[in-house]
Amino acid sequence: MLNVLQNKVILLTGAGTGIGRACALAFAREGASLALIGRRREKLEAVAKECGTAPLVISADLARKAEIIRAVAETIARFGRIDVLVNNAGIMIPGTAEQVTEEQWDQTFQVNVKSLWQLSCAVLPHFRKVGGGAIINVASVLGINGARNRASYAPSKGAVVLLTKCMAIDHGHENIRVNAICPSFIETDLTAAILRNAPDPDAVRRERIAVHPIGRLGRPEDIAGLAVYLASDESNWVTGAIYPVDGGYLAV
Repeated sequence: MLNVLQNKVILLTGAGTGIGRACALAFAREGASLALIGRRREKLEAVAKECGTAPLVISADLARKAEIIRAVAETIARFGRIDVLVNNAGIMIPGTAEQVTEEQWDQTFQVNVKSLWQLSCAVLPHFRKVGGGAIINVASVLGINGARNRASYAPSKGAVVLLTKCMAIDHGHENIRVNAICPSFIETDLTAAILRNAPDPDAVRRERIAVHPIGRLGRPEDIAGLAVYLASDESNWVTGAIYPVDGGYLAV
């Protein structure tokens, strides 16, 4: 253990499964103090046990601003500061522009964009108190390129990409860094459901693997390493960066 995150307090959303779980374990190995946020408390508690560092567990619905304010307040009450925010929570509802309902569109942008923006704004004053901080937004390669049946998801992640750049410009002078990670198809509960609901799951899986030159789908751990770097002081001069972690998907 290098402890590159020792003395860092990290608030991590969507921490109960997939990329969030992998990031939590990686952050814990590097010595960070963690506030794990998600909707399902039992999942968060299981991850906290795996971390072995007594993280703070906060069950919250980030679609509600009051819940965001509460989560930040509980983190400050426990640790006295916040150094890093990882905006990992998100949803994906498939469909074309005609198929996606207004309710689904609003829900996608509420969770993927508005809640992320509100949580980012909520931590900014606490970053200023400690002389800076870092925000890591988990976007998607579909925030850079479009795809079939992603007419609400891709635009929401595109908004995250541009919000990342705008906040990096606006807050760089305050030593507040804002970067985004853009995964491709990562094997998580979310993507497992996509495959499971396909007419021919094996065929879809083969098709997805084929568009990744590295020859496999991503794993949550593939994202966690970059998250550790962006949370650490080793990335002190990195801001406004949009990092595809995609097995070569965007190179095709």
